[in-house]
Parts: sequence; C-alpha cells; structure tokens
Amino acid sequence: MKFEDYQIIPELKRSIAELGFKRPTDIQFKAIPNILKGEDLLAIAQTGTGKTAAFAIPILHLISKFWSGEGVKAIVMVPTHELAIQITEVFDKLGKYTDVRTLGVYGGVDQAPQIQELQRGVDIVVATPGRVFDLSSQGYLNLRDIKVLVLDEADLMLDLGFYKDIDDLIKYLPKQRQTLFFSATINETIKKLAYSVVKNAIRIQISPKDPVSKNVSHSVMFVEMDDKRFFLERIVNENPESRILVFVRTKVRAERVFEAMKRVGIKSQTMHSGKEQNSRLAVMNDFKNGVFKLLIATDISARGVDIANVDFVINYDLPEVAENYVHRVGRTGRGNNKGTAVSFCSKEEKPILTEIEQFVNKPIRVLEIHPTDYSETLVLTDDVDDNWRQLLREAEKDDKTYKSKNKKKKK
Repeated sequence: MKFEDYQIIPELKRSIAELGFKRPTDIQFKAIPNILKGEDLLAIAQTGTGKTAAFAIPILHLISKFWSGEGVKAIVMVPTHELAIQITEVFDKLGKYTDVRTLGVYGGVDQAPQIQELQRGVDIVVATPGRVFDLSSQGYLNLRDIKVLVLDEADLMLDLGFYKDIDDLIKYLPKQRQTLFFSATINETIKKLAYSVVKNAIRIQISPKDPVSKNVSHSVMFVEMDDKRFFLERIVNENPESRILVFVRTKVRAERVFEAMKRVGIKSQTMHSGKEQNSRLAVMNDFKNGVFKLLIATDISARGVDIANVDFVINYDLPEVAENYVHRVGRTGRGNNKGTAVSFCSKEEKPILTEIEQFVNKPIRVLEIHPTDYSETLVLTDDVDDNWRQLLREAEKDDKTYKSKNKKKKK
C-alpha cells in the first residue's frame, strides 16, 4: 500500500510526497488506519521505525477534517526537550499545507513566549510533562477539549521519574478521548501505566530480530579507558568530512573529552543536562548546519537527535543499559542513508558488551588492532600533554640504536 492510497486530505498527501515518503513503515501501516478509526493504541516499537509519522499523519487529518474550532485538540507527551522540538518539526513539515498549528512546550526556557503562542491559539501541543503540568495548573493551557493524548517514549518518561506528573495530568483530561501509547520496551510498570490510560486498545508490537538498522555497520574496538581519546582523535582525523556523534556516560566525561579534543585542535561541542536549554538548542542547530562536525553527548540525546547524515556514532563509553545501545546507534543510518557505529570497550566494560550482544541477539564484530597500530595511535597524538609518550618512544629507539652499534663494535 502507498500513502497516496490512504483516505487522508490532499494537503497531507502533498507534504508526504515532498518529504519522499512513498510506502508506510510497519508501524505506520499498522497504526494509521486504527488511529483514523478512533481506536486507542498500545504500540511497542524501537526508535527509528517511523512512529512519529505514524501518529502525526492521522492526527493532522482528523484535526483538519473533523475537529474544527478553537482550543488545543491533541497533546503529545515526550520525555525530553530535544524530542519535543524534533516531533514539533515533524508535525510542522507534514502539516505545512494545512491550517493546523503545533507548539512545542518544554522547560529550561522562558515560558512567556509559549504562553503567548497558546493565547494566539494552537491545535497541537508537544510537551514535556513538567512544563505542560505547570502551564495547565496556572490556567494557561486548557485541556478540557483534548480529543487525543499521545504518550511517546513512555519507558524513558518513567525512567526519568515522570510517572506522577503523567498520572496527575491525566486528571485534567476529558475521559472521552483517544489515547495513543508508544514505548520502545514493555515491563510491568509500563503495562500498569498503559492500561490506566487506554481502553480496549489495539496492541501493535514491532520487534525486528535485529533491533539495529540494517543500514548501520556496527563494530567494537578493545581500547583501554585512558587511551580512548587518542583513538577518537585518530578516527576524526581520518574522516575529516564526516559528521560524528560521540556518546559518553556522564556530563563530566563529556566535558573531559571536549577538552581533550580541544587540545589537539579538533572543534567540537557537548550536549548534556548540565547545559541551559537555549545552549542545547544552539548546539543542535550548529551541528545540523555543519558549523562543527563532532558532537559529544550523554544519553539525553540518544532518543532526541534526528539529524540527517550523521556518518559515525562512536560509543566512547558503553551504555550502562544495554537497550540504550540501540537508541544510540540508531542516530546514524537514518532513512536510506548508510551509517557506521564504533564502540570503544575497555577491560572494565566487557560485561556490559556481553549484555549488549545478548540484547541485540548476535555478537558485535570486533575490529582487531595490531599492537603496532595501537602504539602508534598513542604516540602520534597532537596532545601536548602527552608529548612524554613521543619522547619515551624516541628514547626507546635511541636505546635500541645504541645497543645495536655497541654489538657491531664488539664484533
């Protein structure tokens, strides 16, 4: 089935065609008809499966054709600021030929402009739980006319401690509404939340045997913890035109890697929870626009970065949660593009690697490093703080030359 065969408004078909979408993905094929019928949905699908369009397309159609009048008609709840921005952009692109207005609402920035937009009138609000709860409790966001509630990346929302916020917010919503629940994983806590908000839901589960996209080539290098920066330096220098996204475990690690790259003359930026929201937005825009080609991020960005043509994902640190490996490497190889994911694994991280391989249900290809290549990578760094390595290497060479000459003299 093609998108042109769906019973949706012509304005949507036009924007879908311009975006290059021809046939629906599995989640879109299974979700769109049920959403158009007004069914509640419980969908389990990994990132990168096209689930944003799976709910955005039918919601835009329903608002344009059936849900006229003032007031917010749909609310999409997401766990992070980056996801709110990303999903708002998807609605804007798909709805560019409609009169539907979408607003992203999230914390970390001044709420005054968001309040002004709400007062002008919007149809769809894409929001993080904290900010939407604040605006609704202050009376700026009226939820009584909501037709559809979307909970997206519900598992991450629970991980971030938003259960109570979601539970409290639902009390503001009309009981007669459509609810669409999307999660990458399912467990007892997620089931409890899901079945408290959906009614007689259609259940959809998209579980590919290989959760990593076929467009992504992924491999692992065994590198000691203190040596990782030198191997990152080498990869960046050997791929000067590539856009590279690096994942580390903590914001402190992100800043340390940033300083290490700065010392060797490599331009980069960091993305983590310690940055102000406006700074994070500026970093994302600069990375998208090619101002710099190396972004060092924590897992806050694993589900919130949707940037075309990310050539490499480097797992500088392996993720503590195996599932996050899939979310990280899913930032490359998007759409029809090919991508490369390389993981650095130290001795301490080998148990985590085992968990990841069990999660993806296959071994990750090992990139063997010859001892000579390993040593050269450490020696040939431009890091002035590590010139002692070069001096040590030169001293070893001089020592070998001296011993060799002495042997010849003795003969």
